[in-house]
Amino acid sequence: MREALIVWGGWSGHEPQECAEVIKHMLEGDGFKVYVEHSTEAFADPSIHDLSLIVPIMTMSKIEKEEVKNLAAAIEGGVGIAGYHGGAGDAFRESVDYQFIIGGQWVAHPGNIIDYTVNITKPDDPLMEGIADFPYTSEQYYMHVDPSNEVLATTTFTGEHAYWIDGVVMPVVWKRKYGKGRVFYSALGHVAKEFDVPEMNAIFRRGANWAAR
Repeated sequence: MREALIVWGGWSGHEPQECAEVIKHMLEGDGFKVYVEHSTEAFADPSIHDLSLIVPIMTMSKIEKEEVKNLAAAIEGGVGIAGYHGGAGDAFRESVDYQFIIGGQWVAHPGNIIDYTVNITKPDDPLMEGIADFPYTSEQYYMHVDPSNEVLATTTFTGEHAYWIDGVVMPVVWKRKYGKGRVFYSALGHVAKEFDVPEMNAIFRRGANWAAR
């Protein structure tokens, strides 16, 4: 049986505990045995090297050097990691080692909660099969991203809330490798109810299963 670890904490506005429950139920439905922890100390545990998947939900948290070193070694060795929104894309602002794993870092969401469009850039990828461009209401993440990411979906900024970024096309969903490990990230998912959006839910679920070894 594949085993997954969810580690939740950080800023409460992203409803980390509620989202952890949603993802736990999702992964259990896909046959995973799921462990849930509430501290970054879990990343320092040698046993994470035996997992199939790690899901961090840790917006604006701090991670100790020994914790991120062990996490990076586990991913490089083949453990998958799947994350979303600020829980993974704005988790450890001071840790460039962590950002090197995820492939991006949040820097802004002009206008806060707004209506925008998610554009599927690789409709032939199995993670995007049957999903067309879709409207979305949430924070539109502006991120600094790794050029080695394989981008599966993007969004285009209008400039309404920050005129100098008018027309900027920003990655929303990507996958990548970190050593032998598979990395999946989606910028969608500000609060738990966003998992009720069928496209968002399907993209994350497929991404997590893809990342898991």
